Amino acid sequence: MHRRLNITLPEETVRLIDRVAAKGDRSRLIAEAVAHYVRTTGRTRLRRRLREGATRRAQRDLRLSRDWFSLDEEAWQDRKK
Repeated sequence: MHRRLNITLPEETVRLIDRVAAKGDRSRLIAEAVAHYVRTTGRTRLRRRLREGATRRAQRDLRLSRDWFSLDEEAWQDRKK
């Protein structure tokens, strides 16, 4: 399903579109560009949020790993016997 939109773009943007889009194919190029932008922006935001969360929880995670390390080592030693 398609919808017709009336949009206004800067002349330079239209020239760029016409350089890379086949005649009559502007809509496809714009649709692909918007989809790519949304995907990329979403990934970038997700990466930033993951990085911020990991940084914020780093001390807690380090403390937890130290607390559980000896128990984990003991369990592995028991499995080797």
